[in-house]
Amino acid sequence: MRIAVYHNLSSGGGKRALHEMARRLNDEHEIDVYTLSCAEHDFCDLRPHCGQHIVFPFSPLPFVRRPFGRLNQGIRALDLLRLQALQKRIASQIDAAGYDVVFVHHCRYGQAPSLLQFLSTPSVYYCQEPPRHIYEPRIPRPYAQYSAWQRLGNCFDPFPSLYRKILKKLDRSSAQAASLVLVNSFHSRESLYRAYGLSARVCYPGVDTQLFRSSSPSKGDFVVSVGAIRPNKGFDFLLHSLALIDSARRLPLVIVSNYTDERERGFLRELAVRLGVQVDFRTQVSDEELVRLYSQAQLTLYAPVMEPFGFVPIESMACGTPVVSVAEGGVRETVRHGETGLLVDRDPQLFADALSELWSKPLLAEKLGRRCAAYVQECWNWDDSVAHLETYLTATAKWRNR
Repeated sequence: MRIAVYHNLSSGGGKRALHEMARRLNDEHEIDVYTLSCAEHDFCDLRPHCGQHIVFPFSPLPFVRRPFGRLNQGIRALDLLRLQALQKRIASQIDAAGYDVVFVHHCRYGQAPSLLQFLSTPSVYYCQEPPRHIYEPRIPRPYAQYSAWQRLGNCFDPFPSLYRKILKKLDRSSAQAASLVLVNSFHSRESLYRAYGLSARVCYPGVDTQLFRSSSPSKGDFVVSVGAIRPNKGFDFLLHSLALIDSARRLPLVIVSNYTDERERGFLRELAVRLGVQVDFRTQVSDEELVRLYSQAQLTLYAPVMEPFGFVPIESMACGTPVVSVAEGGVRETVRHGETGLLVDRDPQLFADALSELWSKPLLAEKLGRRCAAYVQECWNWDDSVAHLETYLTATAKWRNR
């Protein structure tokens, strides 16, 4: 098949997944990538795994500063309309090239790309998640509290509601325009049904077990957690949970991130000091360093809020390190409780008790770790995942001739 891939992804799990998919699809099919200049190209670089890598220039409009900051939501809304116009032109170019199918991934600004609305070529949209800040409650933070005057101004400011209305409409319409929508978990399938009224198909991603595998025969005296430093990643929950463990037995926490909201990191630093928990922030680490940290950690801790899938647990398990996680979101589909890790409710004491159990029973933790790598090899390898994806792409491509 001739497959056009479109994305406007930042670094992270979504881009890593696309990289692995494109790398394997390129072995049997002709792949061309269409993307924007604002996407992250160096992280999990697609250029070695495609015929053409076509980049269209796009830069978001600059924000304004106080006292005109309220205009910024209006600027975001305008950017969505600019993207829509650009993606219409991209769709026309893709259609003119005669591809069998278009494999579409997220836009970092508009979520479901408007491109989907304008394509005549059959399309498969791999939806990692709907725009959660539209559909889910905001996580409170002290640095994001509004003053009384700001709350009053919010009552009369038209731009936030305008931005949300445009984003929600474009995202929903674009997702519904796809020939087929794939999701990364059954949790995501349910989320998409509530957001879009769509019945999507589950196509699980995998993990590169050549890269993510144990690189160290011995464990260090620390635990690790991985994810963007944002409120919804739940690092504050981990700090509160660790604080409930006696300081003589408590291990330091290493947080690895490829994106950092500096306000959130400041909040977490202050919280860690107040709770007496030792935390070490690592940013922009190499894949080799990430694998080393997974491999040497006693445990991987994972507590994001309703994470749609989460690559961290399967990466950690591939490296032979069991996971202790909150039992919500897609992680319930990857971690086998009592076999490759422990799943507990979002309660700091229960989470602390789970950690204490494994720390007090090192043979149990070692047993879980031994099972992890074999489990990932069997159930979460990319070859099976891409073979599954290929059947959906092939079936969708046939719609052109119906």
